[in-house]
Amino acid sequence: MKVIASNRLALLTVAALLALSAAVSAQSTQAPVPAAPQAAPAPAVKSAEERVERRIAELHAQLHITPTEQQRWDQFAQVMRDNAREMDQVFVQRAQQYQSMNAVQNMQSYEHIAETHGQQLQKLVLAFQNLYNSMPDQQKQIANQVFRAKAAKHVGRSHSG
Repeated sequence: MKVIASNRLALLTVAALLALSAAVSAQSTQAPVPAAPQAAPAPAVKSAEERVERRIAELHAQLHITPTEQQRWDQFAQVMRDNAREMDQVFVQRAQQYQSMNAVQNMQSYEHIAETHGQQLQKLVLAFQNLYNSMPDQQKQIANQVFRAKAAKHVGRSHSG
């Protein structure tokens, strides 16, 4: 059982590292400020809040949420918002402390990120399961397709880089 827990923690840590590296690379890919005053300013990187709101709107449309499902949908969307806000706080805390961390503290910080992410996923799954279970079969098939397409997109990214 300890090996399974250890493997799960290792997997979550890797996931957190990938998420962190994606966040860092997203920040580092932002175009530099133009030197010439007549050049157009570089577009700002979207905040986590903006990305989550965009994803909520996208999923709402893709899943064809009905008025009957709206209350369950709102609960799911609120979990997404809460999770994004909490992860922002975790990353800000890490950013404020990482320069003074030793190697062990650095790894513990990643562990904290992975644990937080795991806890958030549990909340998100429960909220989505509540919504999904209330959907008719045809809408469930749509949800399955939407989530498979998103997973396939992420798998494609991880194998291309």
